[in-house]
Amino acid sequence: MSGRVASVERNTLETQIRVVINLDGNGTSQFDTGVPFLDHMMDQIARHGMIDIEVTAKGDNEIDDHHTVEDIGITLGQAFAKALGDKKGITRYGHAYVPLDEALSRVVVDFSGRPGLVYNLPFTRARIGNFDVDLFQEFFQGFVNHALLTLHIDNLRGTNSHHQAETVFKAFGRALRMAVEPDPRMAGVMPSTKGTL
Repeated sequence: MSGRVASVERNTLETQIRVVINLDGNGTSQFDTGVPFLDHMMDQIARHGMIDIEVTAKGDNEIDDHHTVEDIGITLGQAFAKALGDKKGITRYGHAYVPLDEALSRVVVDFSGRPGLVYNLPFTRARIGNFDVDLFQEFFQGFVNHALLTLHIDNLRGTNSHHQAETVFKAFGRALRMAVEPDPRMAGVMPSTKGTL
């Protein structure tokens, strides 16, 4: 399970994205995306997931942040799929509850090989600063489709939208950390009765 690193580039007419990850890192991160609030949220994934993440992005932000945010999710998902390889020996499932003051969120993941997103995040306002909160669903959908995992996101309570978002991203990082962790009792074994994920 050593060397679980990946570098992925995605270039389209709308965006140019580069992602580098190390699943066995120490939570360091570096972001240059032109979308500061997304950078802040991805830093939560890195720190709480103990995953080193570097993302650089150039997009058509003069229109809006939609393409950039979605394509970062896609490219980050591709990097996870590449770094995990055949997924032998991983824990596969992960979950976390994270509070922040009045907000509480639960995230559950399964590196099942089947993309699926259940997203229950009823933000109390439409924007956090200049960031359109609808774009978070695009980020997670892009990630799910390309990392090939099942992801359940539930914000259980909260009135401050920043807190709602932060609890989700912290819980996402912690759930990912649990799921990609090598299971010493499953060393070299596919964590599926089907024999493949």
